[in-house]
This record gives sequence, C-alpha cells and structure tokens, in this order.
Amino acid sequence: MALRFFLIEDDAVVRKMLEKIIHENELGEVVGQADDGLDVSADQLFSVDVVLIDLLMPGRDGIQTIKKLREEGFAGQFIMISQVENKEMIGQAYLHGVDTYIQKPINRYEVVSVLKRVAEHISVLQSLQSIRQMLEVLDKPKTSPSLLSLNEQANLEQQAQQLLLLLGIAGEAGSADLLLIMRWLAEKEAQGQTIHELPPLKELYTELIQQTHLAAEITKEVRALEQRIRRLVLQAFTHLASLGLTDYTNPTFEHFAPRLFDFAEIRKRMKELENGEKASKCRINVRKFLTAFYMEVKKAQLS
Repeated sequence: MALRFFLIEDDAVVRKMLEKIIHENELGEVVGQADDGLDVSADQLFSVDVVLIDLLMPGRDGIQTIKKLREEGFAGQFIMISQVENKEMIGQAYLHGVDTYIQKPINRYEVVSVLKRVAEHISVLQSLQSIRQMLEVLDKPKTSPSLLSLNEQANLEQQAQQLLLLLGIAGEAGSADLLLIMRWLAEKEAQGQTIHELPPLKELYTELIQQTHLAAEITKEVRALEQRIRRLVLQAFTHLASLGLTDYTNPTFEHFAPRLFDFAEIRKRMKELENGEKASKCRINVRKFLTAFYMEVKKAQLS
C-alpha cells in the first residue's frame, strides 16, 4: 500500500535522502517536512500515515514532539531516526509511542525494509477494522437474527484472521469479504444445512450484497466483490507457490497448498515464479478455495 509520510528532521540532507528512497521505491508520498518539532501540530498530520522523526533536534526533541502530537490526537505511526545508541533514551522513545527505529547513517536497504514492514502492519490493521465494520452492518436489526452465539462469532473471526495472516492475505481488501462468507457458511450450518460445496458464486455474492446495499447498487457491488475475492485468492495462491519454491518442506505450504488449490496448478505457478513471470496463466478454483478455507477454520475452532 502507498503511505503518506511526514519528515521531522533537522538535517536537510537526511530529509532529501529519505524522500528520494521513498519515491524511488514507490513506498508512498512525502506530504510534508519540518526541521524541528516546534511548529508541527496534529492538525498538519490529518492525512499522514507515518511520521519519520529524528530523536535529537534543536528546539524540541523527538520524544517531546511525539508526546505532544499524541496528546493532540495523532494516531498514526512514528518511526524514530537517530544515531543515538543510548538504550535508555531509545527505551523512552518506545514508551512514548515510537513504533520502530532506523539508525543513522541512513542505509537504503534498512529504510526500505522498515517502511515495507510498517506498510504491511498498517494494511493488516485497516483490514481488520474493515472486517469489524462489515460484521457490525450484518448485526443490524434489518438482517435476520444470528444463530451463532457471540463466542462462536468471535472464535470464527479469530481463527479466520489467523489463517489470513498465515496465507499472506490479511492486508488484502477482499479479506473482509472472505470473513463475511465464512460467517454466511457458519449461519447456514447453524440452520441445519451441510456445507459440502458452495452454491454458484454469483448467487452467494448477490445474497451477501443484498444484506448490506440498496437494490440499485447490487449489480455493481456484486462485480466489485467478485473481483476482490478473486484477487485475494490469487494472492494466496502465489504466496503458497512462493513458499514452496523457497522451501518445499515448509509446513504452511505442505498443509495448505493441496487443500486450498489444485496442486498441479500450484506446481505450474512455482515454475512461473522461478522464471520470473509476475502474471499467471494458472487456473484457480475459487469455490474450492472458499469451501476448503471454511473447513480449515472449522478445524481450527475445534482444536
């Protein structure tokens, strides 16, 4: 995901280096800069995801600035930049809200690695928030009362989230939709239906959309849902193939690859990745993936 950054650093050369690294590696956009923390307020950071901030600055140091911005309501991420090796000072910075640390002198590879990790973390948090919001919509009075207890719903969400993380798809937009499908399947089973195979996907997607959207929006929203789910499944497919290519005995690959997908197609994707092909010509059975994913969630709930 592309992030919006704000730089607070008294060294103009360092600011220029950071901006160049962010731009060249397509990590996001630097939307603002300051050479100390004196004149920076939370209002200036309204749309900012990450603040990269120097620990030692004239006027107001990094820890004081972080404390002030947190008090003013800034809820984004802080990444500390400093050559200070004093463990007590670094510990204080973490206590006041720093999320991670980049050491001076600036190293391009370290900066890219840290920012990609932070982007993934933010993406996961946003995805989980989206999941909770969509579940709240389903729990409104206009929908049928749930046959699942609150404990069952919470356990379903927890196990599905862990599986999303394991498959490298927790940050995908379709992860919220996938959890809704898991909830739908669990409700069907609670009504006494046995889940062996999903209905035609169009019917499933339409039923889900009808619960949360106006009739005039249904066709467009069904198409959008279908695309999000397909991208999600393709990402899981590629993630597993990548794991297998790196280590054929990887336990995640060994367990999930043959259960969620046609293993012959996984082998084809491995060859594509080995040849450096980004796009895939492999066939993916979305219905098989969704059914198998639900079975894995159920299994995890019972263990």
